[in-house]
Amino acid sequence: KIPAGFPNPAADHIEQDFSFDRLMDLRAPHIYVAKIDGDSMEGAKIFHDSLVVVDRSRKPSSGSIVIAALNNEPLCKILILQGDHVVLKSANPAYPPRHILEGEELSIWGVVRHGVTSFE
Repeated sequence: KIPAGFPNPAADHIEQDFSFDRLMDLRAPHIYVAKIDGDSMEGAKIFHDSLVVVDRSRKPSSGSIVIAALNNEPLCKILILQGDHVVLKSANPAYPPRHILEGEELSIWGVVRHGVTSFE
């Protein structure tokens, strides 16, 4: 081909074979996408209406961002493990940490692997 205009200076840096499906492993059966409601995770760059890619097969560790259910209420928080004590922490200092009390039911639904934010 003979160019009829100026070459694109970014042409050498454009990814020709890019797929969000492959990058985030979206087709795997243990992966799902969830939409976040609220601003409690903004410090982790997870904003209101962000999408998060969640891995059900990954074992959470202290410091993992997780999707969980506390007393059947879904939430996205940072999991803090302190011996036998569990704390769910927001990434926004406006929200206090939530200490899990005896008798409360906590279920971890998966570990957040990626976040996608729309700028519109």
